[in-house]
Amino acid sequence: MPRKPWDIAFTAEPAEVAALRRILRLHLGIWGLQHLVDGAQLCVSELVSNVITHVGPGTPATLSVSMKGTHLRIEVHDPDTRALPTLRDASTESEEGRGMALVDAVADRWGVLLHPDRKVTWCELATKLTSPHGHVEAPGVMRAEALLGLYAAAQLPCGTNAGRLSMSMAQEAVIDVLTDFLHWLRAHGCDADDVLDCAQTQFEASGAMGRNL
Repeated sequence: MPRKPWDIAFTAEPAEVAALRRILRLHLGIWGLQHLVDGAQLCVSELVSNVITHVGPGTPATLSVSMKGTHLRIEVHDPDTRALPTLRDASTESEEGRGMALVDAVADRWGVLLHPDRKVTWCELATKLTSPHGHVEAPGVMRAEALLGLYAAAQLPCGTNAGRLSMSMAQEAVIDVLTDFLHWLRAHGCDADDVLDCAQTQFEASGAMGRNL
């Protein structure tokens, strides 16, 4: 799955925060990273609020989102190289610095880059991806891949190493597996249509849970 970097210019105003959170949620859904939405939105809210509070409302800024290895990287660019983020205990009564404490708690790492004309406050969240263009290894996906590997190996001549299945081979193996299971259900007097309906319902329910993470 290609995950191309993107950025959006905005004006640092409280009203912009909700819009940036919605845009981020949409992109993470397209990228298959729904499980990061809550943490990533919190980071964006705090990084943007930090600009509003310490640089000033109306400051022109930019939100940039990209993949860095298997981490999701979020950056907020603003033109003030003097107002640096501070990290304070989020349990203190002082509001100042609590935003970065929340980012520190949610993100795997964060920092600040200074350029002649701007500063970049960034944070990175672990995605659980196996590669930058891969997918999250959910238990169901891992079980399916193990099953398909065994099934394909059983159909190959003795001594042949199946290795990792190509997508076309995997699709053929899926069709063969489903067909064999349908034959098995019929041989044991089961209603194949009922089983397929139950499987479809369970699949859609698990997909909905994933989108809501």
